[in-house]
Amino acid sequence: MTGGTVKKGDLFVFYGLLKQGAAGMPSDLPLEASGKFLGACRFRGRLLDLGGFPGVVDGEQLCHGVRYALDDISIIGAMDAFEDVTDDPDTSLYTRQKIPLLDDQGAPTGEQAWIYWYNQPAEGFTDIPDGNWPLDRGRTRK
Repeated sequence: MTGGTVKKGDLFVFYGLLKQGAAGMPSDLPLEASGKFLGACRFRGRLLDLGGFPGVVDGEQLCHGVRYALDDISIIGAMDAFEDVTDDPDTSLYTRQKIPLLDDQGAPTGEQAWIYWYNQPAEGFTDIPDGNWPLDRGRTRK
Protein backbone atom coordinates (compact mmCIF):
# COMPACT_ATOMS: atom_id res chain seq x y z
CA MET A 1 0.00 0.00 0.00
CA THR A 2 1.45 3.32 -1.00
CA GLY A 3 0.94 6.68 0.59
CA GLY A 4 0.85 8.86 -2.51
CA THR A 5 2.70 9.77 -5.65
CA VAL A 6 6.49 9.91 -5.67
CA LYS A 7 8.01 12.78 -7.65
CA LYS A 8 11.49 13.39 -9.03
CA GLY A 9 13.66 14.88 -6.30
CA ASP A 10 11.68 13.34 -3.44
CA LEU A 11 13.69 12.15 -0.47
CA PHE A 12 13.67 8.62 0.89
CA VAL A 13 15.11 7.39 4.15
CA PHE A 14 16.66 3.93 3.99
CA TYR A 15 17.39 2.09 7.25
CA GLY A 16 18.18 -1.49 6.20
CA LEU A 17 18.91 -3.41 3.03
CA LEU A 18 18.63 -0.32 0.80
CA LYS A 19 21.36 1.57 2.68
CA GLN A 20 24.45 2.14 0.56
CA GLY A 21 26.81 -0.83 0.99
CA ALA A 22 24.32 -3.02 2.88
CA ALA A 23 24.63 -6.79 2.69
CA GLY A 24 21.44 -8.10 1.12
CA MET A 25 20.94 -5.02 -1.06
CA PRO A 26 19.21 -6.16 -4.27
CA SER A 27 21.73 -6.21 -7.12
CA ASP A 28 19.02 -5.52 -9.71
CA LEU A 29 17.88 -2.23 -8.14
CA PRO A 30 19.97 0.60 -9.70
CA LEU A 31 19.89 3.02 -6.76
CA GLU A 32 23.30 4.56 -7.55
CA ALA A 33 22.22 5.36 -11.13
CA SER A 34 18.70 6.51 -10.18
CA GLY A 35 19.42 8.98 -7.42
CA LYS A 36 21.93 10.17 -4.87
CA PHE A 37 22.77 9.03 -1.35
CA LEU A 38 22.97 12.18 0.79
CA GLY A 39 24.20 10.98 4.16
CA ALA A 40 22.91 10.12 7.59
CA CYS A 41 19.68 11.21 9.21
CA ARG A 42 17.45 10.19 12.08
CA PHE A 43 13.76 9.44 12.49
CA ARG A 44 11.40 8.20 15.21
CA GLY A 45 10.18 4.63 15.28
CA ARG A 46 10.97 1.21 16.68
CA LEU A 47 13.52 -0.75 14.65
CA LEU A 48 13.00 -4.52 14.59
CA ASP A 49 15.14 -7.44 13.44
CA LEU A 50 12.79 -9.44 11.22
CA GLY A 51 15.34 -12.20 10.59
CA GLY A 52 18.04 -10.91 8.25
CA PHE A 53 16.30 -7.64 7.42
CA PRO A 54 14.81 -4.83 9.51
CA GLY A 55 11.42 -3.21 9.80
CA VAL A 56 10.25 -0.03 11.50
CA VAL A 57 6.99 0.29 13.41
CA ASP A 58 5.56 3.09 15.55
CA GLY A 59 7.76 4.05 18.46
CA GLU A 60 9.80 6.83 20.03
CA GLN A 61 13.29 5.42 19.46
CA LEU A 62 15.69 7.71 17.60
CA CYS A 63 16.54 5.47 14.63
CA HIS A 64 19.38 5.82 12.13
CA GLY A 65 18.77 6.17 8.42
CA VAL A 66 20.37 7.34 5.19
CA ARG A 67 18.85 10.11 3.08
CA TYR A 68 18.43 9.40 -0.62
CA ALA A 69 17.23 11.82 -3.31
CA LEU A 70 15.42 10.09 -6.16
CA ASP A 71 16.10 11.31 -9.70
CA ASP A 72 14.55 8.52 -11.79
CA ILE A 73 11.01 7.70 -10.66
CA SER A 74 10.83 4.73 -13.03
CA ILE A 75 12.45 2.56 -10.33
CA ILE A 76 9.62 3.11 -7.81
CA GLY A 77 7.80 -0.01 -9.00
CA ALA A 78 10.93 -2.10 -8.47
CA MET A 79 11.58 -0.52 -5.07
CA ASP A 80 7.98 -1.17 -3.97
CA ALA A 81 8.22 -4.75 -5.28
CA PHE A 82 11.45 -5.35 -3.35
CA GLU A 83 9.73 -4.12 -0.18
CA ASP A 84 6.63 -6.26 -0.89
CA VAL A 85 4.36 -3.21 -1.05
CA THR A 86 0.95 -4.16 -2.43
CA ASP A 87 -2.42 -2.44 -2.73
CA ASP A 88 -3.87 -4.79 -0.09
CA PRO A 89 -3.25 -3.36 3.40
CA ASP A 90 -3.72 -6.80 4.97
CA THR A 91 -0.99 -8.55 2.98
CA SER A 92 1.46 -5.74 2.19
CA LEU A 93 4.71 -6.43 4.07
CA TYR A 94 5.58 -2.72 4.07
CA THR A 95 3.80 0.50 3.22
CA ARG A 96 5.42 3.55 1.68
CA GLN A 97 4.64 6.70 3.65
CA LYS A 98 6.16 10.09 4.45
CA ILE A 99 7.77 10.93 7.78
CA PRO A 100 9.67 13.92 9.18
CA LEU A 101 13.46 13.65 9.26
CA LEU A 102 15.39 14.55 12.40
CA ASP A 103 18.92 15.55 13.32
CA ASP A 104 21.19 13.60 15.71
CA GLN A 105 19.53 15.21 18.73
CA GLY A 106 16.02 14.35 17.51
CA ALA A 107 15.06 17.85 16.39
CA PRO A 108 13.11 18.20 13.12
CA THR A 109 15.21 19.20 10.11
CA GLY A 110 12.19 20.44 8.17
CA GLU A 111 12.59 17.66 5.58
CA GLN A 112 10.01 14.99 4.82
CA ALA A 113 11.03 11.66 3.30
CA TRP A 114 9.38 8.49 2.07
CA ILE A 115 10.07 5.41 4.19
CA TYR A 116 9.14 1.76 3.94
CA TRP A 117 7.19 1.14 7.17
CA TYR A 118 6.67 -2.43 8.38
CA ASN A 119 2.99 -3.35 8.00
CA GLN A 120 2.62 -6.70 9.76
CA PRO A 121 2.38 -7.73 13.44
CA ALA A 122 5.59 -6.95 15.32
CA GLU A 123 5.14 -9.41 18.18
CA GLY A 124 7.98 -11.90 18.61
CA PHE A 125 10.63 -9.83 16.83
CA THR A 126 13.71 -8.43 18.56
CA ASP A 127 14.24 -4.69 18.87
CA ILE A 128 17.51 -3.25 17.57
CA PRO A 129 18.54 -1.43 20.79
CA ASP A 130 20.54 1.40 19.20
CA GLY A 131 18.11 1.89 16.29
CA ASN A 132 20.86 1.27 13.74
CA TRP A 133 20.77 -1.74 11.39
CA PRO A 134 24.39 -2.90 10.74
CA LEU A 135 25.46 -2.88 7.08
CA ASP A 136 26.86 -6.42 7.30
CA ARG A 137 23.81 -8.04 8.90
CA GLY A 138 21.40 -8.26 5.97
CA ARG A 139 20.45 -11.12 3.72
CA THR A 140 18.53 -10.99 0.48
CA ARG A 141 14.81 -11.52 1.12
CA LYS A 142 13.87 -12.71 -2.34
